[in-house]
Amino acid sequence: MKKALPLLLLFLLSACASNTDLDRLSYEVDDLRKQSSAAKSEVDILKEKSVKEDSFSAVRESLAETTSRMRDLSGNVQELRGRFDENRYFVEKAMKEAAADRDILRAQISSLESQLKTLKEKLAGTEGGPKQKAEPGDQQAAPTKAAVAEIPAEPAAPESPEKKDLQDERTKAYDAAYQAFKDSKYKEAREKFEAFMKAYPKNDLTDNAQFWIAETHYAEKSYEDAILSYETLLKKYPDSKKASSALLKQAFSFIEIKDPKTGKIILNKLIEKYPESTDAELARKKLAELDKKNSRKK
Repeated sequence: MKKALPLLLLFLLSACASNTDLDRLSYEVDDLRKQSSAAKSEVDILKEKSVKEDSFSAVRESLAETTSRMRDLSGNVQELRGRFDENRYFVEKAMKEAAADRDILRAQISSLESQLKTLKEKLAGTEGGPKQKAEPGDQQAAPTKAAVAEIPAEPAAPESPEKKDLQDERTKAYDAAYQAFKDSKYKEAREKFEAFMKAYPKNDLTDNAQFWIAETHYAEKSYEDAILSYETLLKKYPDSKKASSALLKQAFSFIEIKDPKTGKIILNKLIEKYPESTDAELARKKLAELDKKNSRKK
């Protein structure tokens, strides 16, 4: 009996120890489960944040790409506007030339009508016969105001045939050269304008001929030759009506040969000298276009 008692006590103590260990292990397992659950929640949150960040990055990239495309489209639109303005400039210039040709024709018609009127008056005077001479001593009444008003004024002397023929030849030569230019026969037009200038060096259309010579080079994309030809016009005929147009196209020519700095200087000079002209308006638009291109490159 005495021997059995210690064994019983040992068994009871072992049982108590086992229960305590089991409770502790159970507590630790629950704690580990809680930690695992918390860690899983944190992982889920991180995953969700990562997905959101990826979505934001995709949106940012899409916006950046859209912005870049918008800039490209804006540049293309600006370039198209510049081409449209340049084409409009040529159309307006052609219309002005047509109006000038029309005025010349009207002047010629008016001159012919004046000559015809003069001839009719001369014929009428001849058909009336010589006036009877007044007898000496006859008292003649002073002419009334109405009678004085009916007396026709002395007609202007008609143009000499030589002068008229010269004017006709000059007009035909200029018109033939300009027609060749309109038909895109630039070399032929240039030769005819040069011949016109040689034949009529001191003429009111000589500066125009020099301008169109420069335009033939520009149309053929011979920009260096165009620059020199425009410069000839500006030096020889500084007061020409084509001076502002020559400055504009000279600036365009420098830009075409990849010298926009000189082109901008000439455009600013044009705006300063002819601020109210159509060419100055085109110059301002070209400068704005160049500034936008430079800003995009930066």
